[in-house]
Amino acid sequence: MKKYQKEDIQIVWNSEKCIHAGFCARQLSEVFKPKDRPWIQPENASKERIIEQVRKCPSGALSIEGNTGE
Repeated sequence: MKKYQKEDIQIVWNSEKCIHAGFCARQLSEVFKPKDRPWIQPENASKERIIEQVRKCPSGALSIEGNTGE
């Protein structure tokens, strides 16, 4: 499990759950860049856009910890 900080949240990636559907990379390519290291670059989009995209992850491999505004 890897965590990436963005303001008061952490983007959590659980590689064991990932099915590589690619929604994250296709829909928010400025943040989710599978060919780069680190592959998640949260500085490239707003916290809100990242939270919105992470919620679309079909496998649950991506999640958010911290203040999501809910």
